[in-house]
Amino acid sequence: MDNKGSIGIFDSGYGGLTILKEILKELPEYNYIYLGDNARAPYGSRDFETVYKFTLECVNYLFKKNCPLIILACNTASAKALRTIQQKYLPNLHPPRKVLGIIRPTTEVIGNYSRTKHIGIFATEGTVQSESYLIEIKKFFCELVVTQEACPMWVPLVENNEHLSDGADYFVKKHIQNLLKKDPHIDAILLACTHYPLMLSKIKKYIPKNIQIISQGSIVAKSLKNYLIQHPEIESQISKNKKSVFYTSMDSASFNEKAGLFFGEKLTATRAEGI
Repeated sequence: MDNKGSIGIFDSGYGGLTILKEILKELPEYNYIYLGDNARAPYGSRDFETVYKFTLECVNYLFKKNCPLIILACNTASAKALRTIQQKYLPNLHPPRKVLGIIRPTTEVIGNYSRTKHIGIFATEGTVQSESYLIEIKKFFCELVVTQEACPMWVPLVENNEHLSDGADYFVKKHIQNLLKKDPHIDAILLACTHYPLMLSKIKKYIPKNIQIISQGSIVAKSLKNYLIQHPEIESQISKNKKSVFYTSMDSASFNEKAGLFFGEKLTATRAEGI
């Protein structure tokens, strides 16, 4: 009997499904449990204390589901909760568990995408205000000039399936113009929200051809693959039955209606009791 666990993937809503989709391409052999805290989404405009509280509750839920490793596939949770969880919560656990975010893997390689050394970032208000990307990027690429632009309407557009509508053009064009007005030397832009890849066609419509768009999914997937190679003590605790299970804090039927948009195929979730 296989008593091993699964890799937990957490997001405040649906966007983490775009990360899981890329992870499954890179590492299809493992078991995964996805948890979306959709009932309390979005996290982007919430304060640090609230994001930490909600994220920790969901991390504990996944620990109880026998996940020795959890990926916070949410930029806001990674920015506002990850460090405190890693430094103050995890050291007291037995057996030891690991929680990783998606900001660090991205900032470790982001400088490789720019020739001008000028990077733009589209993100939620919460991620921008945390300055987590600015802090982390400086650790690896101190020469980069980083300019951020908060896009508060992009997540609602995606979650209401209006991201490809004519009405979305105004908000996409507006934030692209704002960002490039701040720094016209930008030649690479990071989509620092897991919802934003769904707006890629709209973004490309208004972005100059010389600017590269960076999505996080494949970066996080490759980073996770390397992490498991470097940490066999964690890798050995994870089942390899190619099984993915989905949970949501909202009504599962409502979750299932929208989840396919992010995941690329129909899926069935279970209501996460207690969240």
